[in-house]
Amino acid sequence: MTDMDGIAKYLLEAGNLKRIKRTGWWFAQIKDPESVAEHSHRTALVGMILAALEGADPNRTALLAVLHDTPETRIGDIPHIGRRYLSAAPPEAIVADQVADTPAPVANFITIAVAEFESNDSPEARCAKDADKLECLIQAVEYRHTGAEVEEWISSSTAALKTESARAIAEAILNADPLAWQKPQH
Repeated sequence: MTDMDGIAKYLLEAGNLKRIKRTGWWFAQIKDPESVAEHSHRTALVGMILAALEGADPNRTALLAVLHDTPETRIGDIPHIGRRYLSAAPPEAIVADQVADTPAPVANFITIAVAEFESNDSPEARCAKDADKLECLIQAVEYRHTGAEVEEWISSSTAALKTESARAIAEAILNADPLAWQKPQH
């Protein structure tokens, strides 16, 4: 196997995130919840914004957010309630296996980023963690707008936020019309 074969293998595996649904929403009777990739994309956008507001590096934060759920290609999206009954390998161990066939600079870059997210020790990791929870809140507000019962997700996501900026954005999201962006501003 060449280095490029290892990269191809990793990228093809990562593509599965487009097909893995965020399974916790099924408990709220959401028939077709967003994929892990869709969640990760908006988490990166939210993280970038939070980092800019919090004085952290937006680029690094977006990177951590994009990579934070890549281990789910191998274990799926275990919903919160499922974590009471299942034990999964640590994300760092899964990512190490995922990138084992890539060139050392690629493997190191990705494993270090995932370890940073998991450690929650840097300002960027804290912003990325808050972005993960804030994206869940945003999704819950969108689902609530369609009539879904998601108050538990809204409460738990809001309670998990650590940064002032995330809490302020959450308050604005909770009071916003999810469709306001498409309405005339006049």
